[in-house]
Amino acid sequence: MATEVKNTQMLRKISELATKWKVAPGQILAACHELGVETTDGQFEVGDDDLELIREAAAQQGKTIALAPNRTPRDIAAAMGVTDKEVQTALIKKFKVMATLTTVLAQDVAENLAKEFGFSLTWAEPSAPKASRKLQPGKGGPVKRPPVVTIMGHVDHGKTSILDYIRKANVVSKEFGGITQHIGAYQVTLPQGVITFLDTPGHAAFTAMRARGASVTDIAILVVAADDGIMPQTQEAIQHAKTAGVPMIVAVNKIDKPSANVDKVVMTLPNYDVIPEAYGGEVIICPVSAHTGEGVPNLLEMILLQADVMELKADPKADFRGVIIEAQLDKGRGPVATVLVQQGTLRVGDVIVAGNTWGKIKAMTDYAGEKVKEAIPAMPVEILGLSEVPGAGDRADIVKDERAARDLTSDRVDAEKLRNAIGMKKRLTLRDLRRQMDQEEVKDLNLIVKGDVQGSVEAVRGLIEKLSHPEVNVRILASGVGSITESDVLLGSASNAIVVGFNTKPEPKAKAEAERQKVEIRTYTIIYELIEDIESALKGMLAPKYEEEYQATVEVRAVFKLTKSGKVAGCHVTDGKIFRNSKVRVKRDREIVFEGELDSLKNVKQDVREMFAGQDCGIKFVGWEDFKEGDVIEAYELVQVN
Repeated sequence: MATEVKNTQMLRKISELATKWKVAPGQILAACHELGVETTDGQFEVGDDDLELIREAAAQQGKTIALAPNRTPRDIAAAMGVTDKEVQTALIKKFKVMATLTTVLAQDVAENLAKEFGFSLTWAEPSAPKASRKLQPGKGGPVKRPPVVTIMGHVDHGKTSILDYIRKANVVSKEFGGITQHIGAYQVTLPQGVITFLDTPGHAAFTAMRARGASVTDIAILVVAADDGIMPQTQEAIQHAKTAGVPMIVAVNKIDKPSANVDKVVMTLPNYDVIPEAYGGEVIICPVSAHTGEGVPNLLEMILLQADVMELKADPKADFRGVIIEAQLDKGRGPVATVLVQQGTLRVGDVIVAGNTWGKIKAMTDYAGEKVKEAIPAMPVEILGLSEVPGAGDRADIVKDERAARDLTSDRVDAEKLRNAIGMKKRLTLRDLRRQMDQEEVKDLNLIVKGDVQGSVEAVRGLIEKLSHPEVNVRILASGVGSITESDVLLGSASNAIVVGFNTKPEPKAKAEAERQKVEIRTYTIIYELIEDIESALKGMLAPKYEEEYQATVEVRAVFKLTKSGKVAGCHVTDGKIFRNSKVRVKRDREIVFEGELDSLKNVKQDVREMFAGQDCGIKFVGWEDFKEGDVIEAYELVQVN
């Protein structure tokens, strides 16, 4: 009797069998391919009588490992899928060999060490990454390609440590013990396949690229510390990955620590709409230790299994398309850019256009620092020959000659100037919501909610979720406590969302980024004003919104009683510039005692339009004379922001 399991159920089935048989999931996958069991289309058909054959074949898959000469205990541990600690213990107790994790082992010691764990070790130079990929098709058309993976999570939870361990243990480099050249991306070559990692600084860069239209990530790895749990940046990373719509694998790191509690982390994840497989969801959980390497091989296997279900394909013979991962100006080499090939093949000598710059490729190097003549899909390469430094996330294309490149970049520069001049960058605003609804441009109103405390955020979420409209779905993409950050703005830009703050303000960097990205930020102090604004926007009746713009601080230093004019405040401007038409707020012992407008602004006896910091002036207020010495006057202007 055959059992059919699809998609994540297939992964779950393979994972269960791997645990039961004490083998790696990749060994089962390789055994299935060897026996003709189809898995590439997301199905896994296994006859009950064939399970034993698969088990034997899977066990045999892991009995032989091939390594290049001059390997270390860490290399051998990674190849066998055991921890560094187990290998070092065996070396000391069984073979009386004292060695660090990076000590080169003699060949006979390495062979006996592998035999101790039930493996047969053969010595062979590993094949070059581009040869091992077997991506070039015989007849053309889409073929399987490696997955592109981004690692995200909270600071200090071990993102960089996991990347460093993978890089040192699995990435082929031309010198023993060397770390691969950093080009913003690199590849891990395993017996079961290749994985491309984007070495980016977390979810901010991930979303910044997506905001520019560069959706290059296939799988997101969420790193959570087993001794710390879900933290604010973890929540942000979850929101960014879910908004991008990419599959997520959770790596629970630091399991080697005494205070680690993996079960507690797994139990907490459903609170953030991340449902682990153990709870009937689709999210794979991988306990790992970046310090000892425990669980890292299993994490890599799960990435390949997830990629196998996704059926990632690209055509190496199609028209080239790529994206700039990072770029910089090198003093000796000029503009240097890292390109990730998405489709087609990139070759030395090609004329490439990247964003608003172009050039003829003079040289290319792969992630290991080796010179290459061509790059195929999912392969990151560093290129030389561009005339200027492109931007991260810029699309890269090949054109027929240099003249075509100059014409294309000139057109792009002119188009960008025109967009900046007339403000054609389309972003959703509450003010224009009704008009865009009428033009059928909007189906979802996406919101990002930030508040001063968790209770406020929950209250705002609850009221917004009760809003309904027949034409528009009101959706909250993310919410959190604290000021509005640059990350919130980037998420809003990538998702065409409006950022709403309740009793909180945007950080200076966030405000500047919002102006660049044309993302609307709205802040409120009364919850019902927030709800009324959204309802009014849906109906097309939203009133203009104003914000205070600071002008000056003025101190009252004397009070003069005039016979005809009444009282006049003798003042000194301590900061900024106060105007005749300024609105003012008078504070006494930090309490507001008056809020209104100026009646007059004088210098000696002359009426003036403005007074600067360091100058003395006389001020009268409209309808109020109860000022005293020591009062502080705050001058401001109301500016329409929509």
